[in-house]
Amino acid sequence: MVLGAGLAVALIVGMQLPLLHPRSHSKVTLAALSNARPVSPLAWPVVGSAALVIPSLGVERAWHNSVEPIASLTKLMTAYVTLKELPLGLDQTGPCMVVSSSDVATYEQMKLTDQSSVLVSAGESICEIDLLNGLLVHSASNYAVLLANMVAGSTVAFIALMNQTADSLGFRGTHYADVSGFDDGSVSTALDQGELAAMLMKSPLVRSIVVQTSVTLPVAGTVSSFTPELGLDNVIGVKSGRTAAAGGCDVMAMTFQVGTATKTVYAVVLDQRGGDLLGPAGDAALALAQSAVSVERSFVFDAGRVVGQIGWGARKVAVVTAGDGAFSWWPAQGSLPMSVQLRHFTRTIRKGQLVGWLLVHTVKAHRYRLVARASVSPASLWQRLR
Repeated sequence: MVLGAGLAVALIVGMQLPLLHPRSHSKVTLAALSNARPVSPLAWPVVGSAALVIPSLGVERAWHNSVEPIASLTKLMTAYVTLKELPLGLDQTGPCMVVSSSDVATYEQMKLTDQSSVLVSAGESICEIDLLNGLLVHSASNYAVLLANMVAGSTVAFIALMNQTADSLGFRGTHYADVSGFDDGSVSTALDQGELAAMLMKSPLVRSIVVQTSVTLPVAGTVSSFTPELGLDNVIGVKSGRTAAAGGCDVMAMTFQVGTATKTVYAVVLDQRGGDLLGPAGDAALALAQSAVSVERSFVFDAGRVVGQIGWGARKVAVVTAGDGAFSWWPAQGSLPMSVQLRHFTRTIRKGQLVGWLLVHTVKAHRYRLVARASVSPASLWQRLR
């Protein structure tokens, strides 16, 4: 009987504990921190497909991310596989090869089919760095073939490496049928190409190559870049291309400032039409890149800004920022990455007591203290039972 009575008392007490010490409830209102200014939309092109990649901000956005021919953007993977198999640093030449009569015949054939290429002569020695310069600056398709032979012994073997690499990188919309992009079977998506360009541009060597508006090559001499807007509006590369099937394609890298730090945005457009194809592609890529970086929003708030309420029932007090704060955000990042994390209380909350955090994830993570603006206590059990 004593044991039974004890268990009954314990059960009753356990049932009453939530009544004795109820948990606080909260309501979050972030409107006080919202940006009143309208956010300009991203300048997606009116035709074709496009993507934005800003690695340092965690941005990967796509518009009509369909699988399409990519013309000479194919050469980005040619360069990527080459440097993976034959790594090359700044001020290094890499391995060299002797141009054969067959290589000259390839050049002549490409000229007849209106492919971008550069002059070569039998017996000349040409090195990896020369081939990469011609490939990325002047989009030399015959240099793509020379690199494939240097790396894998044949274009067939090299194309297999390209597709294996695309699969390993998770590029499900990408497939290569040749090393230059002249074949319409070389296809990809804008987002895949943006991600590939960002990975390729991690190489200081590649960045030093694609920023050049012209390059001097053995035999061919000085040839110019086909990359639209290069050297203007902070554009530092990367690659363009055009065919009748692919239209105009461009992967544009542009730098912008975040405080004292320099960031890079990659704007990709595929299947642009009109004019010489490259011009419209460059215009579309530039407009997209500029729209992504020119609409930075600065959020500044002072101590005491209300972000919600906390308490019990009708007994609530304001939750406010404990100090001043400021951060920047780009609409290209998506919705404003801001949230409130509040603690639960079962006893009196004192004025100025820490009750939670305002969490912001933009260029870097921010955490701001939130406090109670006044004291508040839960109603007593007697008050709640009346």
